[in-house]
Amino acid sequence: MKLAFGADHAGFQLKNHLVACATELGHEVHDLGTDGPESVDYPDFAEAVAGEVISGKADLGVVICSNGVGISITANKVPGIRAALCHTSWGAARARQHTDANVLALGASEIGSGVAEDILKAFLANEFEGGRHERRVAKLMDVERRGSGQDAPS
Repeated sequence: MKLAFGADHAGFQLKNHLVACATELGHEVHDLGTDGPESVDYPDFAEAVAGEVISGKADLGVVICSNGVGISITANKVPGIRAALCHTSWGAARARQHTDANVLALGASEIGSGVAEDILKAFLANEFEGGRHERRVAKLMDVERRGSGQDAPS
């Protein structure tokens, strides 16, 4: 699987740890930065990761900032992105199974590296279940289209 990773300065160390983990699991990784602990702006990295996912250059994305909130909000502003801020592996599995989440958001100050690894593995190991969830994801996407001024299908 092709994965895009991005983080601000607060998520830099956790990103590096998870990039190594994903690589060890056999995934192709696109590390979009940041490359150091100097202060940077999380929206830049959220948008870069979201762009990789939407363009098909990456199958899934992972974004990390201090609490995961700002970077997940930014990623979700990109049409077609369904970023899920997860604190547990159960939540990450559900995000993939029920909402077809395509970006995982994490808060580096909220969870340790071991928990983050478990969350990443759960996110990557699960797929969208479809079925009754298809209707709900379609409605979610309708909200996105209406919010962007596009016509929603009837």
